[in-house]
Amino acid sequence: MKKNPCSLRLLPRALRLCGAVSLGGLASLAAAQSPATELAPVVITGNPLGSAEVVAPVTTLRGDALVQRRGTTLGETLQGLPGVAGTGFGPNASRPVIRGMDGDRIRILENSGATIDASSLSFDHAVALDPLVVERIEVLRGPAALLYGGAATGGVVNAIDNRIPREPVTGVTGSGELRLGGAAREKGGAALLEGGDGRWALHADVFGRETQDLHVPRFTPPGGEPTRRVANSASRGEGGALGLSRTFDGGFVGASVDTYENRYGVVVDPDVRIRMQRDKLGLAGEWSAPVAGLAKLRARLGRTDYRHDELEADGGIGTTFENRGSDWRVEAEHRPLGPWRGVVGLQGERLRASAIGEEAFVPNTRTRSDALFVLEELPLSQGKLTAGVRAERARVGSGGDAPGTEEPRFGEAQQRRFTLASASVGGLWRLGGPWELSGSLGHTERAPTYYELFAEGVHVATGAYERGSAAQAKERGRHLDAALQWKQGAHSVKAGAFASRFGNYIALRGTGETFADEEGAEFPVYALEGVRARLHGLEVEARTRLLDGAHRVELDGRLDTVRGTDRSRGTPLPRLAPVRVAAGLGWQHQGWTARAEIAHASRQDRVAEDDVATPSHTLVNLQAGRRVRLGGSDALAFVRVDNLTNELAYNAVAVRTVRELSPMPGRSLKLGLKVSF
Repeated sequence: MKKNPCSLRLLPRALRLCGAVSLGGLASLAAAQSPATELAPVVITGNPLGSAEVVAPVTTLRGDALVQRRGTTLGETLQGLPGVAGTGFGPNASRPVIRGMDGDRIRILENSGATIDASSLSFDHAVALDPLVVERIEVLRGPAALLYGGAATGGVVNAIDNRIPREPVTGVTGSGELRLGGAAREKGGAALLEGGDGRWALHADVFGRETQDLHVPRFTPPGGEPTRRVANSASRGEGGALGLSRTFDGGFVGASVDTYENRYGVVVDPDVRIRMQRDKLGLAGEWSAPVAGLAKLRARLGRTDYRHDELEADGGIGTTFENRGSDWRVEAEHRPLGPWRGVVGLQGERLRASAIGEEAFVPNTRTRSDALFVLEELPLSQGKLTAGVRAERARVGSGGDAPGTEEPRFGEAQQRRFTLASASVGGLWRLGGPWELSGSLGHTERAPTYYELFAEGVHVATGAYERGSAAQAKERGRHLDAALQWKQGAHSVKAGAFASRFGNYIALRGTGETFADEEGAEFPVYALEGVRARLHGLEVEARTRLLDGAHRVELDGRLDTVRGTDRSRGTPLPRLAPVRVAAGLGWQHQGWTARAEIAHASRQDRVAEDDVATPSHTLVNLQAGRRVRLGGSDALAFVRVDNLTNELAYNAVAVRTVRELSPMPGRSLKLGLKVSF
């Protein structure tokens, strides 16, 4: 393939060299520095006004809780949070699923910007970010299309780091982290340094991770022999970033470059490995009171160059996927208009996607979208009201079959245009004493993706021939969310219910046909088509402090369930998590922490026509940590034991072609150490 001399792919070696020089130079100044005071952060995702109270249900992972919970993928890291599951395509490709929705209904963001990878196209494509260098993850459950577009119909996962420093930095701070063990015999580490003089702030980080084939309880894969490992599931990843900001009173402006490489096996085919690389340039800025009438102005621009090659056993490239795109966002917070506070925003995205090779089941495509949104907030004596609208234009084009194609599949070049509108109203009410009620009502519209429109071919990850429809209509849904919370000191209970009803929900459905390839192998034919659908469920979280003082003991629990129905056929929607319940007991004393958790997933026998029931399972997980001072540094050492009883468990959310080949991890021990100065 012809290389673009201006491509971001030229960054990796230079970035590693510059990162090493920056880390070394900053480290030489570190001995005399003390750690900066850490303030509790305000939720960023879905909260452009920076309100202390957020109407939508949001879960935040940060600090020690995130360090001890990190997995090798974003999906593994978030698995088990209320309403959140993972697609679990082996240990290397697991995308978050929120309230039964996945793919292009879940928006994965990096510092509130698009990740631009191919993870939503296929279950075996990994998300192009590593949790090792993420400082905070915010998970917004429920529709967020108003601020982030139709791809956030089911929710948002925002991975936040400080690669573009937003606050002044004086002196040098940093951290280093090492991780060993686990069911995949992980060896991983990361280093981060930041330095500045109060005006200029520099960030540098590097990370790397290597795993072996995943160890699981003894099982028998289809057509195979009993085994205790998942074949072709080893991986190796590495990357780094450099960022520089100029900070000033009331704002900052900065830029960053980063690179990420990941090489991992595809568990459905023992002879195929994926070699993925993502390079990104980011620009961001924020200004307080830039002009009369505006309280704050924020802008962000990202340019991403993504590629992954699917390597055959002989090292040759079978298929290459490339995504090149940019995304930008501008938000202007106006000064109060009477009692109303609000923000007006513009958002745009451009994407060129191509797939070349034997297993390319989509043509070369171009996607463009532009949107305008408005969100207003009205403070009340006992809470607040919110309301907003979004208008968007999207254009999705196919390049069709290349000239001279012997067996045309994609037809001639064509283009679809969509006009989309979303709206929502919500509120939060303090009912008196410890009680609080929140809720929202919304309408969302999503343009079909390029593969929902133009797919035509065998998709190895699902073991099926998938067919899109260029006549696909936009996806439309109505959503209701309500939650009641009781909180008194360290004791709390929150119960929420949600319901979504779609007049047009684009689903992958079996046609009853079969397709035979050149070698005579037969594949069932599935079509991407719109159906009427409904999803609803419950989420409950509770916490109580049993003992307070020198020894602190807390008991917590959670329960979630989701039920989805294809109302056009009266059958269940595919790959939904079963009823899940968990209870944990935590202890703290003079820098020591310990936690034991029991997590149960019920049998999932309400499945789509082409699936089978997934048995129930109960996992016991233990962890302990110790925070100490090492000279002028703060250190956290931890140990984690997962699946203590070594129970054989399967992920009901995983596609069937991989579920039976890759059970959930077996009993494992993981050690970690993080040092901050």
